[in-house]
Amino acid sequence: MTIINIYQAKTTLSKLVERAAAGEDVIIARGGKPMARLTQLAAPKRGIRFGVLKGKIKVADDFDAPLPGPVQAAFQGR
Repeated sequence: MTIINIYQAKTTLSKLVERAAAGEDVIIARGGKPMARLTQLAAPKRGIRFGVLKGKIKVADDFDAPLPGPVQAAFQGR
């Protein structure tokens, strides 16, 4: 973390942005008092791509058929 005064930050902004993009936090101060932080942005989240597995997954015809009696009893604690 680097602390830099506001005048110097104005004159070297592009270099400070490069340092922040590389992962270094830069604190900008006025009169020795920290006022702002220049930091790296988080990477954008990847979007969801719908339909990627279309045609690759098959659901059995009896997928939602009732379970056999003994299996249902076991789930119900009987």
